[in-house]
Amino acid sequence: MAVIGKIREKAGWAVGLIAIGLAFFIVGSDLLGPNSMFLNNEAEVGRIAGTKISAKDFEAEVEKIKANYAMQGMNPTEEQTQQIREQVWQEMIFRNAYRNDFERLGLNVTEDELTDMVQGDHIHPSIQQTPIFQNQMTKQFDKGLVVQYLKYIGSDTVQPQQAAMWNNFEAQLPQMRLREKYDNLLKNSLYVTQAEAQREYEAQTAKVDAKYLYVPYYSIPDTTVKITDEQLTSYLSAHRNLYKGEETRSLEYVTFPVLPSKQDSANLYTEIKDLSKQLAVAEDDSLFAAGNSDAEIPGNGSYQVIGQLPEQIQNNISTYIAGGVYGPFQEGSEYMIFKYGGSKEDTVASARASHILFRADKAAPDSVKAEARRKAQDVLVQLRNGASFEQLAQQFGTDGTAAKGGDLGWFSQNGQMVKPFENAVFGFNSSGLIPNLVETDFGYHIIKVTQPKTNRKYRLSMIRKVIGASETTRNEVYRRASVFAAQLNGAEAFKAAVKKDPTLTSYTADRIAPQANSINTLQKAREIVQWTFNDERKVGDVSKQLFDMSEPDQYVVAVLTGQSSKGVPSVDAYRAELTNKVRNQTKADLIAKKLAGLSGTLDAVAQKYGPQAQVVAATDLTLAANSIPNVGLEPAAMGKAFGLKPGQRSKPVVGENGVLLVEATKQTPAPQIADYTQYKNQLKQSKSFSVGYLAGEAIKEKAKVEDTRYKFY
Repeated sequence: MAVIGKIREKAGWAVGLIAIGLAFFIVGSDLLGPNSMFLNNEAEVGRIAGTKISAKDFEAEVEKIKANYAMQGMNPTEEQTQQIREQVWQEMIFRNAYRNDFERLGLNVTEDELTDMVQGDHIHPSIQQTPIFQNQMTKQFDKGLVVQYLKYIGSDTVQPQQAAMWNNFEAQLPQMRLREKYDNLLKNSLYVTQAEAQREYEAQTAKVDAKYLYVPYYSIPDTTVKITDEQLTSYLSAHRNLYKGEETRSLEYVTFPVLPSKQDSANLYTEIKDLSKQLAVAEDDSLFAAGNSDAEIPGNGSYQVIGQLPEQIQNNISTYIAGGVYGPFQEGSEYMIFKYGGSKEDTVASARASHILFRADKAAPDSVKAEARRKAQDVLVQLRNGASFEQLAQQFGTDGTAAKGGDLGWFSQNGQMVKPFENAVFGFNSSGLIPNLVETDFGYHIIKVTQPKTNRKYRLSMIRKVIGASETTRNEVYRRASVFAAQLNGAEAFKAAVKKDPTLTSYTADRIAPQANSINTLQKAREIVQWTFNDERKVGDVSKQLFDMSEPDQYVVAVLTGQSSKGVPSVDAYRAELTNKVRNQTKADLIAKKLAGLSGTLDAVAQKYGPQAQVVAATDLTLAANSIPNVGLEPAAMGKAFGLKPGQRSKPVVGENGVLLVEATKQTPAPQIADYTQYKNQLKQSKSFSVGYLAGEAIKEKAKVEDTRYKFY
């Protein structure tokens, strides 16, 4: 009876959680990121396979999902509401575009299958992961709880809303299973030939050593290459198959950040100085600190290891006296003060260390482990001879700490690190380089203890105050932005005004999609997107009304610079990309022409060309990598290198990043093998990852999906 009572208590919550958690399952990887529609019963948010999707019907389905949140006492945020709308739209695409294909293929879901997904041997993950269906003792999924739940849902005592939510959830399960069957059908139809597998093997295994001269495009300043609209139009016409005509908009905009002034900072400094006097005499210092901080500070008022304290406090902790108030200190955009409550010894030690990991997990072949150990030993010898640990960590590290010079920060002796690593650090009683390699399940580590182990913890009651902009400052920024916008009457006036004011920087955003939620680094930018897609908007229009952005706090003034519609692609829609392509093409012609008049070895040619030309030698290049050291992705140059005999040199190769002269020095063909199964499987798996997405895109294209939700949201 207790279990049934629990189910009754949590029933609505459970179904709502399942329904929300099932978002976007229907169309797999097709994930992207009420206005006046109700005044017009004929309003449409789009068309799918010839079916009109009315705004009224669309919003009704959105409200059904939002009701799941309401039953849990939650009100969806604007971002969550956007996700719900996308979920409903994808569901409608599935309903109207996919079903014909499923029926034609004879795909269906039987009642037995549905039962199996709910309470059989293949229960859907969203049910298994729901907490109410987990045994309270074992914390594992319990099918018996599902059966009891179903009995409750079918009883006379269940609330109609709860039963309706469960029935709605069950109705979605067959659709998900149909999509799974469809994707599996496509994946199982994939076939890789022997020739494809052999080519993949050779691309991974055949190697070439080469020497190449490289002149990057950036060596010629962009300002020296003038590009005309006629050139852009000509390039677009010649490469029309690479560009699609879509409904997009292009913008240029400036931002007016709302930043605290010097006076704002000075006022806050005075305020926090006053707080420090009150903190010194506060009866409950931790409660006073918590009540006067702008944000919650984890562990505030409790004893903490030194690594949990701000770094500038760590460096001076030994100088503080218990009961003293210290600060203000500035850390980024905050001022902080704290009352020092003394220290104590703890049973758990802490330390700080850096490491360089040479990966070779426990399942790796012995040959891989031996090679990793050899490399690690070589680097350890360099460190013993005085090399920089931070530099070698950046060069050889294979985990996320490499970019930070191997720094792991502070950690405790409580299982945060794997046992061999922990034993090495906490068994080393000083700071410095541990003289031997440490082997763990991840591979071989070189470890440097940067702060030796300590059992001491420190108590601080801290107040942090954010240096924010005052209302006076905000009003001044708003006034300045308003004056800027008021003087503009078109794109040319916008450019001239930006050029005139050295404090302003303009940004461009090309091919903004109708459903975009962000523009470059501007988050939650739906208001700007809707402004650009207003039917009355035309190229050259300036936003006279300022856009108030909250993340970060700023005002935005924008000018519409381009519009494109479905069908024929336009220069305006792809202007930035086309300009870059044509500019690089022009630079390539200039570079190639200059190189053609030079002779001698690559080094001699580079010397004659000038300091912009670089000569680099590379070994063990493979076609599969498609990348050249110090240059980047260059498939054309790589292909040329493999087509040369040792000693041969190519003509100038126009690449993605610059122009290259390639000279092969050594060819190492792939050894002959009898079995290419491994490479067949690699290719098949690689293709299987995208087959569902590509099929979905093809179905949507065939269904001629027209998405006009942007007119309402």
